[in-house]
Amino acid sequence: MPTKYSLFLFFVLSTVSAQTDATMLDRIHRTALTQGKCYQWLDTLSNRIGARLSGSESAAKGVMYTKSQLDQLGLDNVYLQEVMVPKWERGEKEVAYLNLGNKRLELSICALGMSVATPIAGLEASVIEVQSLDELKVLGSEKVKGKIIFFNRPMDPEQIETFRAYGGCVDQRSSGAREAGKLGAVGVLVRSMNLRLDDLPHTGMTNYGDTPENLRIPAAAVSTSDAEALSKALKKFPKAQLYFRQTCSYKGEVLSYNVIGEITGSEFPNQIMVVGGHLDSWDLGDGSHDDGAGCVQSMEVLHLFKTIGYKPKHTLRAVLFMNEENGVKGGLQYEAEAQRKGENHVFALESDAGGFAPRGFSFEIDDANFSQVSLWKPLFEPYLIHLFRKGHSGVDIGPLKSPKIVKAGLQPDSQRYFDHHHAANDTFDAVNKRELELGAAAMASLVYLFDQYGIR
Repeated sequence: MPTKYSLFLFFVLSTVSAQTDATMLDRIHRTALTQGKCYQWLDTLSNRIGARLSGSESAAKGVMYTKSQLDQLGLDNVYLQEVMVPKWERGEKEVAYLNLGNKRLELSICALGMSVATPIAGLEASVIEVQSLDELKVLGSEKVKGKIIFFNRPMDPEQIETFRAYGGCVDQRSSGAREAGKLGAVGVLVRSMNLRLDDLPHTGMTNYGDTPENLRIPAAAVSTSDAEALSKALKKFPKAQLYFRQTCSYKGEVLSYNVIGEITGSEFPNQIMVVGGHLDSWDLGDGSHDDGAGCVQSMEVLHLFKTIGYKPKHTLRAVLFMNEENGVKGGLQYEAEAQRKGENHVFALESDAGGFAPRGFSFEIDDANFSQVSLWKPLFEPYLIHLFRKGHSGVDIGPLKSPKIVKAGLQPDSQRYFDHHHAANDTFDAVNKRELELGAAAMASLVYLFDQYGIR
């Protein structure tokens, strides 16, 4: 049974420790806001290099630029990790319209990532509007064969957490072409994953699964405003023919790289902690929010520790993964190499939800470690970070399978994220410098605490 003295000593030590941690978090945030480099890194990545579609020349430039910046931080190790990635090209600007006899309803579309092209002259057929994959299956091949399927289920505006709204309808984008093709459809249009009405189509990957190449049908996203207009027109002209043309193509796999910067742990060098984001992006904008922000924030964590002179106990890596958007090859290759080398990862943190103001973290974590994390929550509340919950961490760190590992995802404010996600307006001017820096500081703060106290 503990004595009064031991309880008093525990209270004193706990209080001193909390004060030390609070001081460190304050120092991290002050340094991020006054000496941070993430915003200028993102400026170059977005405005001088631009969109970094997996396998592209710009993606290769992004690899070399970020490696050069990590080289300048004086880290213990900076290197490239080879990974084979798919090379898909969009081709010419897509064209689409609904033929209404003496006039056309022009539609703003973009090919979904990894889609096949239409015939060179384009594709024209009548349209069936559906709200779900289940509704499509009920129609059956007799009604679907030879038609263009228009998936028009919107993101649910009643969901305060916008990623829940996204998850509630993204299956029509990822699986719509595959399922429609099985029933004999000749093409697919999908309402963009966006909570507002605008004229910007939002791309994203479609997945044909094991469908033979000669049976794959072209798939494109249509802007939310034009989805509304198309739905209205089809009610008035149900037999109207829709024309669309896209020239996208798949070029096979090519060599690319994950970019890795490392500070060797002072006490536990064989226990590895990762911070990361994905370096590839879609091609319509410049990938500033998705996920240039996560990459430069991860680099910033190492820069902040070097600037304030903090030497982590565990080995700390910033990993810029390649090919999250259309294959996750970078994350899979990183884990394969970790297994081959017998590496032990104890913590991984991903930023892939935009460079908006941080609100907290989601954790893939057991109860014992979540209890420890919950004790840290008061340290973050002065920075308006209040969200600590169990949930998804990140796509690229998902494959990590060390025996005992805690995974976390930075959770920024998400209300504007899907206005930009996979669209032409995912550009540098949409990123707020201060919010980006605060996100990096939040990440560094969580890394510091896990580095100090370890996992249970």
